[in-house]
Amino acid sequence: MKSVMIVFNQANTERVEYMLDKLGIRGFTFFEQVQGRGSKTGNPRRGTHTWPEMNSAVITVVEDEQVNTLLETVHKLDLRNEDVGVRAFVWNIEQTI
Repeated sequence: MKSVMIVFNQANTERVEYMLDKLGIRGFTFFEQVQGRGSKTGNPRRGTHTWPEMNSAVITVVEDEQVNTLLETVHKLDLRNEDVGVRAFVWNIEQTI
């Protein structure tokens, strides 16, 4: 199993939830008001007067076979508006209860 964390501008919240539904990914944890800055070209998302936008994040655990489809779908979402930005990170899950 793999954990996938998707970090995205709050403007994409509905799109990310729709994407998970369409891929049949039911279980996830949603984080609102996530602050940060992209590692290459992203502007800060701080919720301040200077940097008013904010991010959200979703973390989900999926079967290994679902990862590539999920990442491809996240990439398509990113291409819709690269200035808004969305990123996904994957790591192994050793155990779960």
